[in-house]
Amino acid sequence: MSYKKPLRRTFLTTAAAPLILSAGAQGANDRLTMALIGSGGRGRNVTKSFIELGAKCAAVADVYEPNLQKGLEVAGEGAQGYGDYRRILERDDIDAVLIATPDHWHVPMMLNAVQAGKDVYCEKPMSHSISQGVEAVRGVRATDRIVQIGMQRRSTPWIIEAKQMVDDGLIGNISMAKAQWNWIRSRPLDNAGLDGKLDWQSFNGPAGAQHFEPMKFRRWRNFWAFSGGNMTDQGTHLMDVVQWLSNSGTPRSAVCHGRVVNMAGAEAPDTFAASFEYENLLATWALNYNNDYQDGWQIRFEGDKGTLILDGSGYRVYDAPWVNNREPAKVVEDRLPTIPHVRNFMECVKSREQPNAPVEVGHSGVCGPHLANIAFHTKRMAFLNPHATETY
Repeated sequence: MSYKKPLRRTFLTTAAAPLILSAGAQGANDRLTMALIGSGGRGRNVTKSFIELGAKCAAVADVYEPNLQKGLEVAGEGAQGYGDYRRILERDDIDAVLIATPDHWHVPMMLNAVQAGKDVYCEKPMSHSISQGVEAVRGVRATDRIVQIGMQRRSTPWIIEAKQMVDDGLIGNISMAKAQWNWIRSRPLDNAGLDGKLDWQSFNGPAGAQHFEPMKFRRWRNFWAFSGGNMTDQGTHLMDVVQWLSNSGTPRSAVCHGRVVNMAGAEAPDTFAASFEYENLLATWALNYNNDYQDGWQIRFEGDKGTLILDGSGYRVYDAPWVNNREPAKVVEDRLPTIPHVRNFMECVKSREQPNAPVEVGHSGVCGPHLANIAFHTKRMAFLNPHATETY
């Protein structure tokens, strides 16, 4: 292999430095002024990254009063709270919004935001369905707005490095990719009363009227009306990396089997296995929230010259044949930060260049998981309509 080297460990730095932008609404050399829509735990954490990089969070919107108050605490002095996110879009002083709501709200809010002249950082998965993803790409491209989807692996230095090595032929022709995520997460859903006021009707929004149960709000990722389950929640991250590193595009077809093992009350399975057919690649994506072997996520790329394994601690490369190369030829250890992805978005707001995870990436990354959900629901092989990606 051209990359054959003695075993070494590389530690990459991702320290945050303030990024001062020349943002349109705020004037030359002023800080980016952003707002948070959906101030649950993820939204608050990503907002901290914006602030760490020099942005000002001027407003927070949430339909659940306790989360709204927590979001305002993170935003800091002067931030204004709203129950209706549309009030934020009416403000001329807001340059960009961070959307960190449940999945079913992502595309409607994103399109409302870009139509209001706001740039958008939207958490993954970008869409709640394949057709909604097509709508998002067309809607965003009808404007001049910058949109970044929160798929932070696209801005992670060591994954970018691994991508370059694969492109340079390090592991040869990839015949199979295997993605997995094992965690001990499954337990019966908590259906006890909520701690504060919730606007349930507004939470439902595009999902239509849903029967209220506290667990549906508290653990919305486990209900089909609000999300694509664990299949799209974690699958967006991993299947995007599979497609990105292998240059394979979206899958032709998918099959999927799954069930709820220990997460009583949930609709979406806590254990599943899916297979995807690409033009020149087979891929599998399996999740088990009832086992912690190799705790966390892992993606294995199997080529005719070697094997590349990525996980939450970095990557390892093994030469072929493995029987004679059981020690990795290259090891990189690092964490998976959010800061580089937020920085990339903020830089693109200034330069007006496309970010690392634009809407097209957000759409293609979740097409496979959406397709697997269709296969799961129909108990049949599902085929991707070629028109699903004809917008780019």
